[in-house]
Amino acid sequence: MKNFIIRTITGIIFVAAIVASFLRPEAMVLLFSIVTGLTIWEFCGLVNERDGVTVNRFICTVAGVYFFYAMTYFCSDLYGGAAKSVVFIPYLVTIVYLLVAELYSKQKDPINNWAYTMLSQMYIALPFSLLNVLAFTATPNGQVTFNTVLPLSVFVFLWINDSGAYCVGSLLGRHKLFPRISPGKSWEGSIGGGLFVVAAAYAWGLFENDEGVGMLNELQWAGLGFVVVIFGTWGDLVESLFKRTLGVKDSGSILPGHGGMLDRFDSSLLAIPAAVVYLYTLSMF
Repeated sequence: MKNFIIRTITGIIFVAAIVASFLRPEAMVLLFSIVTGLTIWEFCGLVNERDGVTVNRFICTVAGVYFFYAMTYFCSDLYGGAAKSVVFIPYLVTIVYLLVAELYSKQKDPINNWAYTMLSQMYIALPFSLLNVLAFTATPNGQVTFNTVLPLSVFVFLWINDSGAYCVGSLLGRHKLFPRISPGKSWEGSIGGGLFVVAAAYAWGLFENDEGVGMLNELQWAGLGFVVVIFGTWGDLVESLFKRTLGVKDSGSILPGHGGMLDRFDSSLLAIPAAVVYLYTLSMF
């Protein structure tokens, strides 16, 4: 009972913090730069416990946070002036340094270190940084505006999917979705969660277009919901495989009752890039 109360309180604070952050661009940038840093720090700490792996935890974390801010600057005019791609040069220099440093570290298996170093950036820093692509959109006259709905919708769809999958899976779950990696997930729960999300996304599209402020039509919103469900589920499974490979139950303990940062943001690490690709694809037609 005590664990349930702690888990519930943590969950409420977690959801409230994310929702509130999307009300102001400064809050979103600050919160998710911190999330990026904490998640990379946690990831590097986990992989450094493997034999023969020594990743530069501090530099990987700083590089990932810098990349997030660089993407913010590139995607917005929030900090004044036109976005300049030169902002990525320090990040590229850091990546080159992390590669070259292995020449002098005399580690037993530098390939492992290179692989985990790059994974921290590709698996964590890049997806979180792509939130800026969803959050800052250009109007036809060239003005950049802060979009609350698109990035927040990714998280709302993931939450609906988790809740729906849990409820349907608890009642009807019979067939395991991926027993080798996540024995608790069922096909029935996953399909049920997905249907809840698609229905909610379609309903939001109806409401938004009735109000005359629609960015997407109803079917496009439903499509976005479907994409988030599929890639969010894969994101969850990828993180489960990562933990099983390392032999850990939770990625950390920073969130009481919920585990670590990777445990809470696993689905979003694939759902965010997928949402960006989906929306860019729509813009081409």
